[in-house]
Amino acid sequence: MFAKLFANATVAHAHCDLYCGVYDPAQAKIEALSVLKTAKKYAESDDEVFRARCISIKEARAEETKHHLMVLWADFFAPDHFAAHPNLHQLFWDAIHQAGEAKKTMDPAAGEKLVSLIDEIAVIFWSTEKSKAMGVYPPA
Repeated sequence: MFAKLFANATVAHAHCDLYCGVYDPAQAKIEALSVLKTAKKYAESDDEVFRARCISIKEARAEETKHHLMVLWADFFAPDHFAAHPNLHQLFWDAIHQAGEAKKTMDPAAGEKLVSLIDEIAVIFWSTEKSKAMGVYPPA
C-alpha cells in the first residue's frame, strides 16, 4: 500500500537528510582554515608522531571542506544564482579541486589558496537574498 502511495513521489536530498534550510560557507571555511593551520603546524614541528597526526587530520579536514562546498553548490545555489554569477560553477569547481590539492600536500600555500576561493564563494553567497534566511554567520 505504501509503495503505491509514494510511487510518484520525488526523492529529496539535503546535507543532513532533512531540509533544514541552514547553509553557510563558514562551514567550509572553518575546515579549510584547519587545513591551513595544520600544514603550518606540521612545518613548525620536528616531532614525527605529531607530524603524522597533522597529515591525517589535514586530509580529513580537506575532505570535509570538499563536502561542505559540494553541499552549497548542489543544495543552496539555484539556477538564478548561476545566471547572475556566470563564474560560480567554475569557482566551485576550482575550490573543490583545490581542497583535493590541499589534501595531497603539506604546503600551507595550498590551504591559503583554498581559503581565498571559499572567501570568493562567500561574497556571492551573502549577496543573495536567499542567504538572509539561511545563512548563519553574515560578514561583519
